[in-house]
Amino acid sequence: MKSDCIEHLHLHLQSQRAAYLREPFPGLEQRLDRLRRLGELVAEHGEAFVDRISADFGQRSAHETRLYELAVLDATLRHAVKHLPQWMRTQRIKTALHFLPGSNRLMPQPLGVVGVIAPWNYPVLLALAPVVAALAAGNRVMLKPSELTPRTSQLLARAVAQYFAPDEFTVIIGDARTAQAFAGLRFDHLFFTGSTAIGRQVAQQAAANLTPVTLELGGKSPALVHDSTDLPLTAERLAHGKLMNAGQTCVAPDYVLAPKSLAKPLAEAIAAAMKRLYPTLAHNPDYSSIVSPRHYARLQGMLVEAKAMGAQLLQPHKAEKLDPLARKLHPTVVLKSKPEMQLRREEIFGPILPVLPYDSLDAAIDHIQREERPLALYWFGDTRHADCQRVLRETHAGGVTLNDCIWHLGQEEQPFGGIGASGQGSYHGEWGFRTFSKDKPIFHNPPLAATKLLQPPYGALFDGMLALLRRIA
Repeated sequence: MKSDCIEHLHLHLQSQRAAYLREPFPGLEQRLDRLRRLGELVAEHGEAFVDRISADFGQRSAHETRLYELAVLDATLRHAVKHLPQWMRTQRIKTALHFLPGSNRLMPQPLGVVGVIAPWNYPVLLALAPVVAALAAGNRVMLKPSELTPRTSQLLARAVAQYFAPDEFTVIIGDARTAQAFAGLRFDHLFFTGSTAIGRQVAQQAAANLTPVTLELGGKSPALVHDSTDLPLTAERLAHGKLMNAGQTCVAPDYVLAPKSLAKPLAEAIAAAMKRLYPTLAHNPDYSSIVSPRHYARLQGMLVEAKAMGAQLLQPHKAEKLDPLARKLHPTVVLKSKPEMQLRREEIFGPILPVLPYDSLDAAIDHIQREERPLALYWFGDTRHADCQRVLRETHAGGVTLNDCIWHLGQEEQPFGGIGASGQGSYHGEWGFRTFSKDKPIFHNPPLAATKLLQPPYGALFDGMLALLRRIA
């Protein structure tokens, strides 16, 4: 990378740092103003974002962009505006008996300058949702959007410059090398959304500066189907969850675990549901393209390998010819897959869904436990059944939706984040505000305080007070 580019990044950081030091604790009205401006930005440019995202993908469902990006982002903003006064409030905290009449308080304080590295798959929502939390917490923000959605990123940069001063919130345009240099800046917090492999690199770069990080990653999120399930409903919801954005969703079901007796009928039902949801592919505006030739070739390679190794591919649209240049991939349900196949070893991130039979719930749970901890887990079956509670107790995942897919992501009243290889830290709602704040503990000790009795010179009085503390602490 050219040194002038690195210098450019440092100048932006210095400018924001200086602005933060001039205003280390923005008041409620200032923070609300920034959130409202961000809302106005999204409202003004929303339809332009729809068009730019579609152009970047080659074809991206306008309806999905409006729902899963713009509407969700609007809900995020409204939630933050509504609850920000409560989040900012300094809280009185219980004080232990032996420290009375002293008192404890907890003050949420801005961190300073926050860096956000955003992915390509939802290039507006996953760029701006963490920004909402960072601005609500009173921080300055530098955002690096993905180079794989250049039209969207350029529009985002222009729109942000229209509504914000560069020392408030700015967008950095550049390639992967720029992102690497960006991750190495001395931020007060770094927020990254992307693959686990790149997340490891980002964490290493941030560690050199002791920069705290939030990593929103991915992984192979399982859907566990119980024999008590409503099979038609399960098939429809799995098909919808898998084909949203053509499978290019971090919490999409990556594979399905189903009782051996249900595996084949479920796979066939999912394939049929895919056909109902998307009757055609090539000219269907609801069905999205794969974002780049490289990602398309990777997914095609998975299918070629799986078929060569004996897998059964159910492709309900197989008769429809698709232009490879359009990068629309046939939705595929896979039976008879093997652990050594690429689609079993790697996160798929496309419209391919393996269905794996299991002999017992013990075996299904063991399979999930042996894999890296996923970003999401889906249960399909009677939620009153003891097996449901067992799965919830004995498996780990970033989040869970029961009898559907994806929707836990949209809950502002709950944290969203991964665990282990699927991420660290969380955001959404108050959890996002806390991520980008320092909850500063404050203890006030009045002039007449019992702690004076614990000062030297030590003697019998001290020994008596120490014995009392041991009884009441």
